[in-house]
Amino acid sequence: MSTTKQTPAAGKTFFGHPRMLANLFSVELWERFSFYGMQALLLYYMTYSLAEGGLAFDEITAAGLVGAYGGGVYLSTILGAWLADRVLGSERVLFYSAIIIMCGHIALALLPGVVGLAIGLVLVGVGSGGLKANASSLVGTLYAPGDERRDAGFSIFYMGINIGALVGPLLTNLAWDTYGFHVGFGLAAIGMAAGLLQYAATRKNLPPAAHEIENPLPRAAYPRWIIVAVVAVVVIGVALGTGLLGAGNLADVMAYTAIVATIAYFAVILTSSKVSAVERRRVYSFMPLFVASAAFWSLFQQQFTVVALYSESRLDRNILGWEMPPGMVQSINPIFIIIFAGVFAAFWTRLGSRQPSSPVKFSFGLVVMGLAFLAFIPFAGGGPNSTPLIGLAAILLLFTWAELFISPIGLSVTTKLAPEAFRTQMLALFFLSISLGTTVSGLLAGFYSEENEVPYFAFSGVTAIILGGALLAAAPAIRKGMSGVR
Repeated sequence: MSTTKQTPAAGKTFFGHPRMLANLFSVELWERFSFYGMQALLLYYMTYSLAEGGLAFDEITAAGLVGAYGGGVYLSTILGAWLADRVLGSERVLFYSAIIIMCGHIALALLPGVVGLAIGLVLVGVGSGGLKANASSLVGTLYAPGDERRDAGFSIFYMGINIGALVGPLLTNLAWDTYGFHVGFGLAAIGMAAGLLQYAATRKNLPPAAHEIENPLPRAAYPRWIIVAVVAVVVIGVALGTGLLGAGNLADVMAYTAIVATIAYFAVILTSSKVSAVERRRVYSFMPLFVASAAFWSLFQQQFTVVALYSESRLDRNILGWEMPPGMVQSINPIFIIIFAGVFAAFWTRLGSRQPSSPVKFSFGLVVMGLAFLAFIPFAGGGPNSTPLIGLAAILLLFTWAELFISPIGLSVTTKLAPEAFRTQMLALFFLSISLGTTVSGLLAGFYSEENEVPYFAFSGVTAIILGGALLAAAPAIRKGMSGVR
């Protein structure tokens, strides 16, 4: 096992950071273009009538499926991380995952009905899971231990991602509005193809650590794991074929799976002989951050469920006589990310060692997320087109600030707390928190009612604020367990 760390050569930087940061977030930009471009259409594709080119699912089922799909994406980071750390290395897993994603978007664009939806979402979900954990892991290898630029670097990386998240929904929604859903999905496929070509051209420039296999799986163990994989596929196939697993219960199954996987992953890492006592303490300190992250994402990811439904039925989308497609609302958050990610990054860089610790940043994120949900209450009870676009934009600004306190910081602190032998798999644990939160966001959407909104928004907002306060109170104890990591 190698512990090689990369430091940038003098004079070769990207805004004061390692030059390869630009290459990595550019690749992720195109993947996010395709992912969010497709996801901006997904709920509407499921719920619109057959005459409108949709699949005519009811809203509760569709919202649950969107949540379950999003949870599945992040759950599959376990597979991608395990393959990276034990079989292929992060660089190759990222490359193969990009190919799988592109095939998934092609399936959504070309295959009709539920068959195309199922095949496309499975391929995009598995591929995106493999790409996400490994792209973030590779960013972590660019910084030496103790490098104060790490949080700022992840914030810059996050800004690059959101350029794709901004442009993707805009273009796919225009394509849907003009030509139909499948042309919109086709644009997502083209975006992913562009990302794949770029990565193929630049992958040779990645540092040596990108190609390393941290904890190689012995060759003798390959047959056993191949059998496990085949059995898993057969079990899933039987569950689908017999109706034990279907649209009605998929979100519940995904939530339970994420919980079981989380417990199992923590157990594997904490009992490993490759983990030192200091590393073990750091993993324990990560646990409350995991819970906080799951709670945050259960609210934030409602952009694709509750906010999507709200945007279609309640939002005034008329702009100078042109009615904006509802999915374009999902580009508002990326606009704010692009504006404020650099501001947050510069602020953390300027504060240096005086910046708040990661648990404190997480607590701020939860409180702001709670305030965002409380901000829906003044608009509650209105009719169609009753909420001004600027009002929803202000709420999504709070979403953005909350996200910048938690998401890039979560990626950064996870790489700092990760045991060396579980570098990428620890990132998979962070993504498991997103998986659980995203799945729960779909389940929570089933409790939303346009006729009685105040209890839903009030409960969500107050709960987040209470959790943020509790985490702030526990921050000193968590810091102690982090053993010098901020």
